[in-house]
Amino acid sequence: MAAEKPLVRNLAFPIMVNGCTGKMGKAVIEAATSAGLQLVPVSFSSEADDGKVMQLGGNDIHVHGPSGREVILASVFRENPDLIVVDYTVPSAVNDNAELYSKVGVPFVMGTTGGDRERLYKTVEDSKVYAVISPQMGKQVVAFLASMEIMAEQFPGAFSGYSLEVMESHQASKLDTSGTAKAVISCFQKLGVSFDIDQVQLIRDPKLQLEMVGVPEEHLAGHAFHMYHLTSPDKTVSFEFQHNVCGRSIYAEGTVDAAIFLASKVRSKADKRIYNMIDVLREGNMR
Repeated sequence: MAAEKPLVRNLAFPIMVNGCTGKMGKAVIEAATSAGLQLVPVSFSSEADDGKVMQLGGNDIHVHGPSGREVILASVFRENPDLIVVDYTVPSAVNDNAELYSKVGVPFVMGTTGGDRERLYKTVEDSKVYAVISPQMGKQVVAFLASMEIMAEQFPGAFSGYSLEVMESHQASKLDTSGTAKAVISCFQKLGVSFDIDQVQLIRDPKLQLEMVGVPEEHLAGHAFHMYHLTSPDKTVSFEFQHNVCGRSIYAEGTVDAAIFLASKVRSKADKRIYNMIDVLREGNMR
């Protein structure tokens, strides 16, 4: 009996990556083409990038600025009814982009962090479009986060009275506090720790990243180092949680898995419309 073909091949579909001028967008295109997905030669970006033609994944990608996006996306969606859009733009564009995708009715994976997340979810709920929305696309990091959420749910108050220090280092171009850090901190708060998001120590200076954090020089332009340090009230007990990521492949591969997952939900006409990466992990069938 012939071996069953991998899920990726069975679910080959057109994918549009918005933000292809950025490093994450480029990484997703590379991962998507390696997975055998059909890359749509159109991408949305900033006004400054309007008119550019990017050679990525063996294709010429035509980049469009904000003007006329609805007409362009609607046209692309008509030509590619199985289209999945992936968004890796900038935090300030999250809500406008989500409203565009929802208005046109195209399923999307929102990999961009930031924006008004409450408004983002309401936009998708009201439109009933299919979407994967997650502040973290790295599968293994998501698994860690899921375990934190289980601990917070099952053992509320377990760290009551403990003090928390959080340090996160990302490339200088990352404008906002890590969504993953916010999610982990929320778990610690449920576990009884008093901590405000503005207490997070953000490291964006390359010199400090090299000397204090220990980021390899070749990954200064793309990394995510997180450290969570808990200390008991009497200073006799401490716990440390840490996850260090160099490069972007972990996020790009997870994003492609999320797109494949979403395509399967659209094809099966699933009742649930909004998903996160924990849903993707629970489904299995990842590359």
